[in-house]
Amino acid sequence: MSIKHFSLQLSVFHGRKVPDEGVIVGYGAIIEAYKLPVPIPQQLAFVSTKKRQSETEEWKVFPSRYLPEENLYKQLIFAFKYEGVNLLVFKKLFEVLETKELENMLQQESLGQYSRRIWFLYEWLTGSILNLPDLKTGNLVPLLDEKIQYAVKGASSPRHKVINNLPGTPQFCPLIRKTEKLESYIQSDIRKQKSTYLDRVHKDVLQRASAYLLLKDSKASFTIEGEKPRSNRAARWGNAIGQAGINPLSIDELNRLQQLVIENDRFTTMGIRKQQGFVGDRERESGEPIPDHISARFEDLDSLMEGLISTKEILVNSEIDPVLAAAKIAFGFVFIHPYVDGNGRLHRYIIHHVLAKMNYSEQGMIFPVSASILSHIKDYNKTLESYSHPVLSHIEWEPSTNNNVVVLNETIDYYRYYDATKQAEFLYDCVHDTLVNIIPNEVDYLRKYDEFKRYVEDTYEMPDDLISLLVRFLEQGNGKLSKRALKKEFIALTELESSDLEMNFNEIFELEE
Repeated sequence: MSIKHFSLQLSVFHGRKVPDEGVIVGYGAIIEAYKLPVPIPQQLAFVSTKKRQSETEEWKVFPSRYLPEENLYKQLIFAFKYEGVNLLVFKKLFEVLETKELENMLQQESLGQYSRRIWFLYEWLTGSILNLPDLKTGNLVPLLDEKIQYAVKGASSPRHKVINNLPGTPQFCPLIRKTEKLESYIQSDIRKQKSTYLDRVHKDVLQRASAYLLLKDSKASFTIEGEKPRSNRAARWGNAIGQAGINPLSIDELNRLQQLVIENDRFTTMGIRKQQGFVGDRERESGEPIPDHISARFEDLDSLMEGLISTKEILVNSEIDPVLAAAKIAFGFVFIHPYVDGNGRLHRYIIHHVLAKMNYSEQGMIFPVSASILSHIKDYNKTLESYSHPVLSHIEWEPSTNNNVVVLNETIDYYRYYDATKQAEFLYDCVHDTLVNIIPNEVDYLRKYDEFKRYVEDTYEMPDDLISLLVRFLEQGNGKLSKRALKKEFIALTELESSDLEMNFNEIFELEE
């Protein structure tokens, strides 16, 4: 392999304006030098000619003294130190590096911690063994730097003297960078706050809130997909969500859940796909696909799903934060898109499953995260696109004869080794919204409803079904009964009584007169 040049003095790099005068280093420089077919990382490293250090969502800027030498090994060391591990870049780099060149590079510092990490990654990612002897000496070093990325406890690899703390398997291992937002959520321990809050709620109110919110979550999940299910179908899916975490996550279980989601399977091929797939639109005249997202090749689904399920088991039995685990598995599932239909609802079910398995939410208890996703649908779509659009430019495809897509290149690694940071941040936003807004608002509503109901029962001896109707009319009228209601359903009320009911309703529900 010829000598590569890594200094990139550019004003614009892949559509991004550089933050200063200086050079792009680390993964960005390696990708460009070797023309690796990978999406540009969400955050790039940049060495400024000035003595300044800063960080934004897109750039990590370092002063000139951080500038690495003009060779692959030093660029990789810089990336390890300041950018963490990018499995996709390493996998594609190993595909273009000659084995002998790699061995020679690693033997320059055979006991160095970065040589050992690179060596381990090569054998872990490729399944091939380098012609290097097992190490006999040296302290164990963790593969992931936990100051930069979230990891699991891991196990040691005696051959490399490395602790493999990667949160996954070679078949499926998305990584998440530590960000200020994620650390703030994790340190605040909103789960404990939720438990303390719910402990103060009467069991009867909690059960009723749970039943309502599970149905609300079910309906929201269908609405996200542009469907409006019949009540019994929504209730059936709500019951499934309430049981999330009870059954092990497996292909058979996912197939069973798909049967619950797809009411009429006359026009849908059920089970794991045996065809290619995409999400998007079609040209009006020709019917040719216009993809926003291309699903994993169906030939790769067995390996990807086996990896996803194995990684889920590793995560739920680890000490990693449950919301991070749910984001990795659930979004990984929807990016793979293993089914012809039902992927979105199963993806959101998996969020419930992982959170329940890791005791973040009690099985059967209220946790309507889909309702929050629906209320933040634009952000949800942006979160999906932040993965799909960069990957799409690296997928070679053409229309098939039946106006599907034919994928022409190997794409499996794009679904195995993505950066799940944005997805984790979005999911934590929704979990936070669920815990501090949606659940308390419903519990508060039920308390007010019960207070108003007691007043009406004690004062007017009105039956339950009529009280329920009365509340609906008052809600629709913003605290006022319509003339139609007073002339029909509530004609028995005097003018004074209707005014009294309106006044008490407004006071209890804290509505303005």
